[in-house]
Amino acid sequence: MAECPPEPRRDRQVVIVGGGLAGVAAAVAAVDAGADVTLLETGTRVGGQITQQLVAPLDEHPLIETAGAPASYRWFRDRIRAHYRRQAPTGAPPEVWRNPGNGWVSRLCFEPLVGAAVLEELLERLRATGRFELLLGTTVRSIHRAGDRVDRLEAATPEGSLHLRPRVVVDATELGDLLEMAQAPWVTGAEARAATGERFAPEQADPGRTQAITVCAVLRRDPRPGPTVPRPAGYAAMRDTQPFTLDVPDAEGNPRRFGMYVPVPGGPPPFWTYRRLRDAERLGGPELAVINWPGNDYVGADLVSAPDRDVVVADARRLTVGLVHWLQTEAPRDDGGWGHPELQLDPHAAMTTDGFAAQPYVREARRLRARTVVTAEDLLADGHADARATSFPDSGGVGWYPLDVHPAVGDRGSRNDPTRPFQLPLSSLVADAPVNLVAAGKTIGTTHLSNGAYRVHPVEWSSGTAAGVLAAVSVRTGSHPSAVVDSPRGRLRVQRTLVELGTELAWAPDVHRDDPRWSAVQLLCAVGATDGPRARSRLEVRPDDPLEGADRARTLAVADGLLAAAGEAPAGTAPRTLGDLAAVVAERLASPPRPTSPDMEWS
Repeated sequence: MAECPPEPRRDRQVVIVGGGLAGVAAAVAAVDAGADVTLLETGTRVGGQITQQLVAPLDEHPLIETAGAPASYRWFRDRIRAHYRRQAPTGAPPEVWRNPGNGWVSRLCFEPLVGAAVLEELLERLRATGRFELLLGTTVRSIHRAGDRVDRLEAATPEGSLHLRPRVVVDATELGDLLEMAQAPWVTGAEARAATGERFAPEQADPGRTQAITVCAVLRRDPRPGPTVPRPAGYAAMRDTQPFTLDVPDAEGNPRRFGMYVPVPGGPPPFWTYRRLRDAERLGGPELAVINWPGNDYVGADLVSAPDRDVVVADARRLTVGLVHWLQTEAPRDDGGWGHPELQLDPHAAMTTDGFAAQPYVREARRLRARTVVTAEDLLADGHADARATSFPDSGGVGWYPLDVHPAVGDRGSRNDPTRPFQLPLSSLVADAPVNLVAAGKTIGTTHLSNGAYRVHPVEWSSGTAAGVLAAVSVRTGSHPSAVVDSPRGRLRVQRTLVELGTELAWAPDVHRDDPRWSAVQLLCAVGATDGPRARSRLEVRPDDPLEGADRARTLAVADGLLAAAGEAPAGTAPRTLGDLAAVVAERLASPPRPTSPDMEWS
């Protein structure tokens, strides 16, 4: 993945720092919306969670196959499946390539190598536009501000120093490091209950209480037993206090016992198939699984604030070495024995020299004190009768995942609370200053608790998509991102571009993308068409049902507000259905919000 040597200094429209899923998605969206983009990544490849961190099984919601993710994310999933479809035996049923790992954590479990190859295909599509460059092995060393804006970034590259002058900078880093460098307002760890109003927040703020990091590893199930990983220092203490076990309680604290390869009678599916990456029975070749289990969730130190992060990562890696040794030598066997020497580290599958991840799996970063901070109370299903979470009329995307909060530094408790399908407000990506800084991924305006629902693969991709479009619209209009978000016309411009690129802004799963009313329905629902009591009682929007009484009046008012923001006259009609009104809005907004069509198609 060689790149041209950088010049010592250059101006850039959009600079994205961090090549994880949010950074990649931001680059795709910004390029597709017409901007010139430079993407900086400290590692040797892009992909974050699915490549460098090895968490390729995708953490997704129940409707992911038909709704709830940007078109570019769907393209990524489709290309993964196309790869395995070509590998599948002739006449194999679709489930073979639809979930090649046949893991039970996800509808799509695959090998990190395949994810890396698909992302490289995506990068080639970006390079073909002539408006994208990727600089690997590059670390931002400092940021210089001029008043309330970021003026210059100084970075170290393999070729030497580089000074970049961005019009917009996107922080898609794994730990939110740019927020601190840019002197943006940020928070880390757990906020106090009084500050967020969250019922599960602690009484006192605890900035060091960040969720566990995990250094994952890929194991291969080999019929020939091989050498065991040597015991690391402190092995016995780790084994007994972590503890290393296949028995893990459920969300309510009830004990669950896992077999290794076969289920315990009446119990859950076995440990090995949890995050299995490749099912040899389905596809042949090696049987592979990624080890990301409570046994190697590391809570020994806060990586965000650590004075020497390498020391923390090394200690987290030692924990995983210990867990692998335990699996090979002491874990209970289904036949009553102990130890599984047939489980061997697989460096090739991990894309490293030793089978362990190149980077730790990071669940929590510095978070922007944004214009809007999404809280757990905005999301939780418990105590809320509505089918949707809190409505955000400046929505830049959607997501859905439980409030999945892992053990944290100083707090070994965990949560996994159901949520309602939610939105991602554009105002969670910006703060009062710097005005040209946009957050993406784990750095957006969430709390310690709500981050547990927003940090997963498709939502991280969605936040990057929103950030990329916001950055591109900012460049195109000459307004800072924060000013774009503050302006009704600016917000609508971003939302129209997002919809044009195939991004959902609202949950309307019964209006499909091939419906000519889809774009207008998305815009109408995003700005409040489904906020009435009747509409909020269900996730489907039922565009052909008659609108009556107050619902009709408020829906028409929502449409007129949308058209006014676009500089159009009111709808001028009392709609019979939401679909009828969407047809009127679609006709009025027929001209695209930007002068060109997308460079890349994501169907």
